[in-house]
Amino acid sequence: MYLFYTPDIEHSHCLGEEESGHCVRVLRYSAGDEILLTDGRGTTYTARITTAHPKHCEFEILKAEKQQKNHPFHLHIAVAPTKNAERVEWMVEKCTEIGADEFTLLNCRYSERKQMRTDRLEKIILSAAKQSLTCFLPKINEMTGFEPFLRDITGQKFSGQKFIAHCYESDKHLLRDSIEQGRDVLVLIGPEGDFSEQEVQLALNAGFLPVSLGNSRLRTETAAVVACHAAVLINE
Repeated sequence: MYLFYTPDIEHSHCLGEEESGHCVRVLRYSAGDEILLTDGRGTTYTARITTAHPKHCEFEILKAEKQQKNHPFHLHIAVAPTKNAERVEWMVEKCTEIGADEFTLLNCRYSERKQMRTDRLEKIILSAAKQSLTCFLPKINEMTGFEPFLRDITGQKFSGQKFIAHCYESDKHLLRDSIEQGRDVLVLIGPEGDFSEQEVQLALNAGFLPVSLGNSRLRTETAAVVACHAAVLINE
């Protein structure tokens, strides 16, 4: 069964125009058919279509169920976007499918991309979440500077595990061997030129642990996917 996204379901029993078009025009659902909906915040709804219009498909709710997350922790991937936007889009899509809960785009010293449209990424996240039948929609934050991000995390008194993956020679453990089950996880992934040594030191001063993702030298987007998979796999 397909999953449709309805963030305003508490106030409106009508799919948005894009979801309506997909439901009625593409999938050819009609009045009387049952559909599965989610608000993106953990609740799924079984509903029946009352008006099958390709721009405003209306429905009545038959049943609502609060779902449990697939993993008992919050996974936050903070990554410096690559110059090639398509590689960022691929990364966000795959991390969403695997189980990331939040993304932050970082502007680092060696970043080749200083801006990134989050509205485009939000659509990709939504599509990947629906494909994976997850009813928890990941959050994506606007691009922020590396140092302001560290200050925000410190100000929030983040109590989970904080890691920075970098390529400099140092005493590092594998990420997969460092993650503790059930704890929130935040992983920093640098740009194609890696973090600067100063950025690494700032992260260490802020309580981040240096980690390795393996012996291979990974592209930025691949590193993010590997980190995401490691965190989820350890908790399964």
